[in-house]
Amino acid sequence: MKAVIVNCFDTYEDRVDLVHEFFKEQGYDVTVIQSDFRHFKKVHRKEPKEDFIFVKSKPYHKNLSVSRLSSHYKYAGDAFKIVEELKPDLLYTFVPPNCLAKFAASYKKKHKEVKLILDLIDLWPETMPIGKAKKFPPFSFWGAMRDKSLKYADLVITECDLYRSVLGDTLKGVKTETVYLAKREIDVVSNPQLSEEEIHLAYLGSINNIIDILKIKEIIETIKSVKPVTLHIIGDGESKQELIDAARVGGATVEYHGKIYDPQEKQDVFDKCHFGLNIMKESVCVGLTMKSIDYFQHGLPIINNIPADTAVIVEKYGVGVNIGGGLTNLSFQIIEASNNAIINMRTKSLEAFRENFSVSSFNNDMNSYMRS
Repeated sequence: MKAVIVNCFDTYEDRVDLVHEFFKEQGYDVTVIQSDFRHFKKVHRKEPKEDFIFVKSKPYHKNLSVSRLSSHYKYAGDAFKIVEELKPDLLYTFVPPNCLAKFAASYKKKHKEVKLILDLIDLWPETMPIGKAKKFPPFSFWGAMRDKSLKYADLVITECDLYRSVLGDTLKGVKTETVYLAKREIDVVSNPQLSEEEIHLAYLGSINNIIDILKIKEIIETIKSVKPVTLHIIGDGESKQELIDAARVGGATVEYHGKIYDPQEKQDVFDKCHFGLNIMKESVCVGLTMKSIDYFQHGLPIINNIPADTAVIVEKYGVGVNIGGGLTNLSFQIIEASNNAIINMRTKSLEAFRENFSVSSFNNDMNSYMRS
């Protein structure tokens, strides 16, 4: 049996690797077709990778541009020429870009015997910070390219339950399941050193235009009304200085750690922190963030405004504070949360990670959905 995985972005590669390994363990001969253009670094990759075919792709420099869309469409066409040559029994396609869904649906129409799985790892244009423009051309046509393709899939996988809600009737009659993002186990030693006199917060990840810096400032001001605040920032991005300035205006001491890739170094910072910040603009359509998974993996509870999946997990496991309804009770909840209570939340955060975002959880879900 032959499986082919088609993916455009190296930013999805951790999930691609897990899917690749899953089907290998199921006895498939697996090939991954992927663009050679690295999205974040904006460079062509040169290193080979076992079972991967890297397709030469047109470069682009702006994330929202005609040149990017052109690059994606050209890649999709070239990728599916290779699919035609490989003749898979199972075709697993990551979406976006939405044109990959279109090409995958076309392939399924010509080869009805192939099992087609579409993995919706993001929703374009719904998750883009472009306001009401996403409802009008050309963005509406872009979304339709994906939506019209879903009915041809034997299985649609979504990254979070929120995406299923957003797509609504588009998925009517289509077998759909949620498989969360997953991360491999890390080997770290945790030794929490939590201050009784002040609150330490962590911000992890890209510092870009979809995080709600004003909301973070308000959170700091609210907590500062009862205890001093230190904000630890791990990451980088175009809005880095804006976040640092806003945090300081809000009354926080800021410790900027830059990018940290070593899990133990990251753990050492988180062991000083009471909560991680999982805060995005309300206009962003997202039910789950990679940063929240990182926090949970390191045993750090969160202050969260992400709705749907993340809010449910925070409530179910007791791993932080949901502020979707506002900041009215935040300072009270922080005061009430003794360090012993936060240590308990840290234990539950690890439990939430293991049960929802570990490799074993991912494989269990995939096994279940492939059998049914």
